[in-house]
Amino acid sequence: MDNKEEVKWEAFNRILEILQSENIYDFREHFLDMHPYDQALFFMEVEKKDRMLIYGYLSPEEVAAMMEHIGLEDIQPFFTEMDTNYASMVFAEMSTDDAVDILNEMEKEKVVSFLTIMNKADAEDIKDLLHYEEKTAGSIMTTEFISVNKMQTVKDTMNQLKEEAPDAETIYYLYVVDGDKRLVGVLSLRDLIIADDHTTIESIMNEKVFHVSVAENQEDVAKSMRDYDFLAVPVVDFQQHLLGIITVDDILDVMEEEASEDYSRLAGISDGDSKDTNPLIAAKKRLPWLIILLFLGLLTASLIGQFEETLNQVTILSIFIPLIGGMAGNTGTQALAVAVRGLATGEYGDSGKLKLILREAGTGLITGTVCGLIITVIIFLWQDNIYLGILIGLSIMLTLVVATLAGSFIPLLMDRFRIDPAVASGPFITTINDIISVLIYFGLATTFMRLLL
Repeated sequence: MDNKEEVKWEAFNRILEILQSENIYDFREHFLDMHPYDQALFFMEVEKKDRMLIYGYLSPEEVAAMMEHIGLEDIQPFFTEMDTNYASMVFAEMSTDDAVDILNEMEKEKVVSFLTIMNKADAEDIKDLLHYEEKTAGSIMTTEFISVNKMQTVKDTMNQLKEEAPDAETIYYLYVVDGDKRLVGVLSLRDLIIADDHTTIESIMNEKVFHVSVAENQEDVAKSMRDYDFLAVPVVDFQQHLLGIITVDDILDVMEEEASEDYSRLAGISDGDSKDTNPLIAAKKRLPWLIILLFLGLLTASLIGQFEETLNQVTILSIFIPLIGGMAGNTGTQALAVAVRGLATGEYGDSGKLKLILREAGTGLITGTVCGLIITVIIFLWQDNIYLGILIGLSIMLTLVVATLAGSFIPLLMDRFRIDPAVASGPFITTINDIISVLIYFGLATTFMRLLL
């Protein structure tokens, strides 16, 4: 632990002592002096009895500011342990999109109870977002933004901005609408400040405003915001009515969520398999993949059985089955990681995908040739049989070429058919390449049997 971390945890311990002494004024002074992120770290470390004191010492608004720095996977139990009335007030103080993200993870009965107690206006804002499908722009947008009519003057808009800015999530962009609430332009805060008071918004706005559909996938929205360096983007319905905005902090959460999901799928597990998951539920989530892989493994075993006669005549061949299968799995997983990463970041167009396949074919050929030559020499020196060395070396070379191609091609094929390429998980690719390596290895061994005897 570095010095900064030591200082932080020493401060946490002092604040905990103050909290447990039930000195509300000293606690508020020290706790609220910290950044909300550090407040969240402290909050998650203390025991439930201490958290109950915190709820009593802080206002719902202060707790809401802290809660927005706690990950979605960790936050739900805290709302469950709060008094229902207090929790509903905290939800009301949070950004609408953040509140919706948490409520979407809760049981419907709890959601209804919170919304029933909540202020009617706040509840309506949350209900408006709750009905959007998960992982769409609508589900992550916020309705706390500032829109202005294109016929307003700069002076009127400045007055509106002063009034609405405290409740808006961002004021760097002002979105311009017509009389029917359709998005027609965007205006930066800088352009508004330097404009003449009597100028109309229509004359200074930028009509080329980038927007996303309310039904657009959140991952596509994240890519667009990354590519264009936007701090926020407006969300519209199919008639171009402005519904909300998506801010960069929401996109950072989406990118983390998508990365975590892709990593889980690459490992052949459900992205819902977290540290708090019940063992029975975790097993239920993993079993489908494992059962599929079990049957694929049986297929591999049956293929080896087809070459029983070859094995009986040259028993030493069985020693090298794990070597060839392992090399195929390793190189296939490497190619898979490169392909999935490229697809996730959007760096491959149609020409880029062809370039990737050609590059991986060349990589497989080079690595296969080098590894094949090395193992040929080793086996010749070990077994004093040049033909056995050539067989193993050639098998590894061909296996690495095919496995590398499979590792890159299968994700691209899945992406072509609108299937998440991360589903082509490491275990799946490994098992497929086991089958390929067995066919190559024993096919060559059977063909050149007379040289091995």
